[in-house]
Amino acid sequence: MTRWLDRCCTGIEALIAAALAVMVVLVFGNVVLRYGFNSGITVSEEVSRWLFIWMTFLGAVVALKEHGHLGVDMVVQKLPPIGKKICLAVGHAVMLYIVWLLLQGSIAQARINWDVTAPVTGASMAIVYAAGIVFSVLAGLILALDLLRLLTGRIADHELVMVQESEEAVQLQQILGSQDNKQPGARP
Repeated sequence: MTRWLDRCCTGIEALIAAALAVMVVLVFGNVVLRYGFNSGITVSEEVSRWLFIWMTFLGAVVALKEHGHLGVDMVVQKLPPIGKKICLAVGHAVMLYIVWLLLQGSIAQARINWDVTAPVTGASMAIVYAAGIVFSVLAGLILALDLLRLLTGRIADHELVMVQESEEAVQLQQILGSQDNKQPGARP
């Protein structure tokens, strides 16, 4: 299942890159056409907004899989392994509940907006809320698998804290770790 999730996240990253490329072409092309030729791409603003929404939700799925979301871990770091496990289980249970609420709300909004059409493209506005549905399903799957790994004991002690304090702290830790490996007598 982990391999499937890895492949899924690789595919999502490719989708995000493609969406970003389309957004750049649409927005840049629209700017050039407006200022240079007094015309424009009518759908560029609407499609770019939708792509941005989808990129945000899909990026959150990848960050969740890679445990890349920021959080405060100074209290949890000080706990013994059983305390870390309890905090991780409670945190995942709360996140699963929140993802469930997001799924219910996204489905309700998609149903409400199914017949509402976008002003320019004429497409259903349910496209916007479908991003929340996709995120909720994938995030729920990732969280459930992490919780299952925890409950079955297949999670290592160093994986019990699944957030990053800050990007700078992570970079500093990586630098210090690489310097420790270069010191004489250090184990590779």
